Amino acid sequence: MDSALSHPLIRGFADPGRALGSGDIVIVGAGLAGLFTALRLAPLPVTVVAAAPLGEGASSVWAQGGIAAAVGEGDTPEQHAADTIAAGDGLVDPNVARVVAEEAPARIADLLQYGVPFDRDLAGHLVLSREAAHSARRVVRVAGDRAGAAIMQALIAAVRATPSIRVLENYEALDLILDAGSGAGARCAGVRLIRRDAAGAGTFDFMPASAVVLATGGASALYAVTTNPVYACGEALAFAARAGAVISDAEFVQFHPTAIDAGIDPAPLASEALRGEGATLINRSGERFLLRLHPDGELGPRDIVARGVFSEIASGGGAFLDCRTAIGARFPQAFPTVYAHCRAAGIDPVTQPIPVAPAAHYHMGGVATDLSGRTSLEGLWAVGEVAATGLHGANRLASNSLLEAVVLGARVAADIARLVAPDRARPVAKTYRVQEERALDGAYRDYLLARLRQTMSQHVGVVRNGRDLARAVAVLREIGVEAVGDRSLVNMALAAEIIAGSALLRPESRGAHFRSDFAEPIEALRQRSAVTLDTIRSVSTAAPAGGGAPVAVASFVAELSL
Repeated sequence: MDSALSHPLIRGFADPGRALGSGDIVIVGAGLAGLFTALRLAPLPVTVVAAAPLGEGASSVWAQGGIAAAVGEGDTPEQHAADTIAAGDGLVDPNVARVVAEEAPARIADLLQYGVPFDRDLAGHLVLSREAAHSARRVVRVAGDRAGAAIMQALIAAVRATPSIRVLENYEALDLILDAGSGAGARCAGVRLIRRDAAGAGTFDFMPASAVVLATGGASALYAVTTNPVYACGEALAFAARAGAVISDAEFVQFHPTAIDAGIDPAPLASEALRGEGATLINRSGERFLLRLHPDGELGPRDIVARGVFSEIASGGGAFLDCRTAIGARFPQAFPTVYAHCRAAGIDPVTQPIPVAPAAHYHMGGVATDLSGRTSLEGLWAVGEVAATGLHGANRLASNSLLEAVVLGARVAADIARLVAPDRARPVAKTYRVQEERALDGAYRDYLLARLRQTMSQHVGVVRNGRDLARAVAVLREIGVEAVGDRSLVNMALAAEIIAGSALLRPESRGAHFRSDFAEPIEALRQRSAVTLDTIRSVSTAAPAGGGAPVAVASFVAELSL
């Protein structure tokens, strides 16, 4: 069995020879990863749990750049894998990068069959863009910057037309239900759900399942400045960890360097494709400041570009994306989504540089899985941004996220289909009403959530240090206690604590994780991290004098070297 993670905390993934129980396959999340997995599972009965109406709550809809795949003349999967490995700053699993790059063209073909209208030239060839840290033009796109929306529109139509797929909209997962059983340990037996009304109150249900697939997306909405929708708040990290699943690489949060800085929440994104077309980053003096930091300038790795933009803003120089020369009058037609965002913010990108700032954008970490999406918890799979497969390492290569969703979605579906006994697949699962919890006062909940997001942006952001991270862990634990009675907010606080605690446990700088108190990478730490809930809860919040790492780091580093 392919394994994307070698670490002593992993107890072993699900036994591939063990058949699943009876009941529906439940997919939690209705973005690209969830819908593609559901379609690939047909005609097996599947229930998709969606926190919002289809197409309204998924980060996939907002993806502008496209999908990376070696489908152009002269490009190869080997080159794509090499670029992925180079961008990941030493932590990409080479086998995972190879498999994903090799299977990419076939998944592009699948999407074409589902009706995705990828851009083509007059000869009928796919139009390919180049994005940061890619060595070739290999990003397949739709209408310049509408790839995510177009892909989701096509998949939603396909899901609606597939009788074996049932969609429960406006249901949010709060917890996994475990069944200890009589075998070698607990297994995931279902999901606890809440369905909220217009006032924010909710009714609670339990959905039993033969298999549960987490496809809930990322965690960047835990930050005050983010490009993600409100639903990308990392709750699945919390309830998966609480159920005993291993979480990997949680410290690595990618900050997109060019969110439009207009005071809008979530921050609109100025796509990386703009820089691929020649747009430059300048300060108020008109200087291309990225050339001081990397020979590729604006097309350097995202972590370097994000820190460069962050530093330029912090020094008072400001940061602006200048599209006037490279794109100019073509802007409205070439990049209609970004153009609309700019005009809504009172900016004309044809004639004005766009003010930009880094924003939390993508979480490289997540629930640890193998190349079939299996987690360390029997009966539980994860796919998409919520999963940590080893593809992204410390710094995701641009446009590999949508690719990972479809490649691993197909693999998760194939794996589950092998384990499901056809005579035990029921047509639908039922929800069963369970006890309701006490709700927090709305104003107090808003205060706690704002405090959580501000803590993450201030202390677990682009540039970090031990003292700030220790402070963040302490504050997030306090919020988790104060939020008791609101399981959703408790989950958010725990997910944020996992990210902050994992960052505190890595006393080095690598990829998107930059520590000003440990500014260089350490060779002994050039391994992926893995934590359990017990690991995070053992992290001390009392940083020693001098701003160093807490005592817990020593044992963590020792584990990494095993």
